[in-house]
Parts: sequence; C-alpha cells; structure tokens
Amino acid sequence: MQVDYTLRLRNVVMIAFGAAIYAFGFVYFNMANNIAANGIAGLTLVFHALFGIDPTYTGYLVNLPLVALGAYLFGKRAMVYTIEGIAAMYFFIWLFQRIPFYVDLQQDNLVVSLLAGIIAGMGGGLVFRSGGTIGGSDIVARVIEDKLGIQLNQALLGFDIFVMILSLTYISIPQMMYALIASFMYSQVVNLIQNGGYAVRGMFIISDQSEAISKRIMEDLGRGVTYLKGEGAYSGHDKKVMYVVLSPTDAREVKRIVADIDSKAFLSIFNVDEVVSPEFIVSRSKYHKQLKL
Repeated sequence: MQVDYTLRLRNVVMIAFGAAIYAFGFVYFNMANNIAANGIAGLTLVFHALFGIDPTYTGYLVNLPLVALGAYLFGKRAMVYTIEGIAAMYFFIWLFQRIPFYVDLQQDNLVVSLLAGIIAGMGGGLVFRSGGTIGGSDIVARVIEDKLGIQLNQALLGFDIFVMILSLTYISIPQMMYALIASFMYSQVVNLIQNGGYAVRGMFIISDQSEAISKRIMEDLGRGVTYLKGEGAYSGHDKKVMYVVLSPTDAREVKRIVADIDSKAFLSIFNVDEVVSPEFIVSRSKYHKQLKL
C-alpha cells in the first residue's frame, strides 16, 4: 500500500513538473514568437491571436467538457491524471504570462521552433510517462476511434492537421513551416522522454543449431533466451524459434555469434518500445566485468 501511494505521489509531482516545462516553452517561445502549436493548445493560440482571449481560459473551457466526456466513456479513475495535467498546464500558462521573461534568440525562427519543440517535448514526455495528458485532443481521438473505427494515431493526426489549418488565419505559410518543425521536434522528444532513452532490440532466430546459439547467448552475454514452437509452412518441419531481448550492442554481438555457428540462420531484428520485467536491464556491463574477473 505504501509503495502504491509513493508511486501515485511521484506521478502527481512529475505531471505537475512536466506541465510547468511545457507551459514555459508554450508562453516564452510559441506565444512570444507566433509559432503555432498542435492539439488543443494550438487551438487556444488561434483564439488568442484572433480574439485576444487568454489561452488559459480557452484551454479550460474547451478541455472541461472533453474531460467530462472522457470520464463518462472511459471511467473517472482514468481521468484523474488527465485532469491534473490539464489543470497544471493552464495554471502555469496563466502564471508565466504574468512573469516578465525574454529569451533573446535574435529573431531566428528556426532556432525558436527547434527550442519550442524540444522544451514542449520534454514537458509532454514527463507528463505522458507519468500517466497524464496535457490536452483533450487524445480524448477526442479516442472517441473517434471507438465510434468510427479510425485508428488513434490517425485521429490525432487529423485533429492536428485541422488545428494547423486554422492557425493559417493568423500566421503565414512560412511561419507554418516553422510550426511543423516544432511539432516534429516535439514528437521526437516526447518519444525519447516517454521511453526514458530506452534503446532495446528484439530478435527472432530460426536455426537448426538453436541449442548451440542459445548457449552462447546465455554464457557470453548473460541474456535469457525463450524457445517458441514453430513449423515451416512449406517443409512442415518443426523448428525451435529463439526469442531474445537485447541492447543494441548485444544485438550486434548476437549477429556475430549466429554467423559463426550457422551462416544460414534466419534473423529478424526489431525495435522494442518497453520491457516490463524485474530481471531485464538494458546494460549488462556488470555481467561483462564479472566474466573478465
């Protein structure tokens, strides 16, 4: 119970911290330099530019009905961190607008857009990593996914395109290009932060020398190997399919091991977003040191 409480408290703190970082970039880079943003935050910039409405007020007015809809469709517990993320972000947007601060980038829009995307990505990544959100666009996308069968990422992309088109009412097309750069940087940094700099490879290996290969992987690299039962569709022969999760460095070592033992083996290597296991760590440097000793 104590562990669960500590985890929840940590999530609450990290969501607030991430929301503050996002709001900092939003106010001092996007708003200050007319760089459009995607999602609900981008929509608030449209209202701010056209009607002079504080993004804080627009953000709350747009997001509150969406949160209520999300709580009705997906349950109240699922919305707790979402509510905190939205409330914290627009509070900090309100606060930072009242704190005089200027970042002198010599009116270089490329640098501004890059920094806007990086800072927003850092904040958004921390919020998402802790289970929260910083806007209701994902709720809209989930509703579209449930009701229309459109995939979540496609629905999010469609909403972002809609907001970007609306943004052309107050920015020029060249400025829109800078907004797209910021949006691209945002997505890349969010993925990096969300995964904690995670770099893991998964590998399927099919070989008649499966015992020898798995033994070398376990002894040389200290990685576990799982056997899956396979059958050749053409030959009808049973095969042992080896599945192993590795760091990028270890993946190169396994390719070398397999080539040494069975040059005709089949390998399939792919990126792994996350591994949840108390026994798995990305780096095996300690293991290698023990072997040397």
